[in-house]
Amino acid sequence: MKMTINEIKERLQYVTDYEDEFLLACQADERKGVQLAVKQWQKRQVAKQKLYDRYQRMNQLEENYATTYSLIAGIDEVGRGPLAGPVVAAAVILDPDKQILGLNDSKKLSLAKRVELFTKIKKEAVAVGIGVVSAEEIDKYNILGATKIAMKKAVSNLNKQPELLLVDAVQLQTPIPQETIIKGDLKSNSIAAASIIAKVTRDEMMVEYSREFPGYGFANNAGYGTKEHLEAMKRL
Repeated sequence: MKMTINEIKERLQYVTDYEDEFLLACQADERKGVQLAVKQWQKRQVAKQKLYDRYQRMNQLEENYATTYSLIAGIDEVGRGPLAGPVVAAAVILDPDKQILGLNDSKKLSLAKRVELFTKIKKEAVAVGIGVVSAEEIDKYNILGATKIAMKKAVSNLNKQPELLLVDAVQLQTPIPQETIIKGDLKSNSIAAASIIAKVTRDEMMVEYSREFPGYGFANNAGYGTKEHLEAMKRL
């Protein structure tokens, strides 16, 4: 008895090898629905390969330093551009034995993908630290100074002492060896992971602020100077 098309689609979800006997049998099945399912499977494999290739490309920094350092922390921040809210930094030490595919600059990811990766990073990373600096402290220290404070807080909140810091575009005063990487969230998996942790954390904080300070649209604009936010500032 032939399998139904839905049954074939379900089973193809678990096929990973182009030489798999079941896949080859599906390719020989002349039903249009089966051929469409095979094409969809092929598209998924291409997409997975692209994610794997990007992971490998963005892991070159970590691999280059891994011969000297075991615990490498990527550091990034979010919140330097908004008109309201804190600056949030994150430090992440990834486990080299647990690949998290899809890591990227958090701004290039959808909300759903950021949240999905946030959960994976929290579960599979060796350590995650978060540093938050308030708007009042930003006014006191200026945004660059507040960013550095937030990054150092994130490092101090790691439950393991890093041996090397890969920092996105900022130089920190710290005894821990560091490398400053321009556009690091596009070049390093560790920094990309930190950007995702910082972004999701701050966005969730801004949702809470939207309840405390209604009318500004913080849940939607995260404190950035959108038209909605600017109009609300004039009105309120």
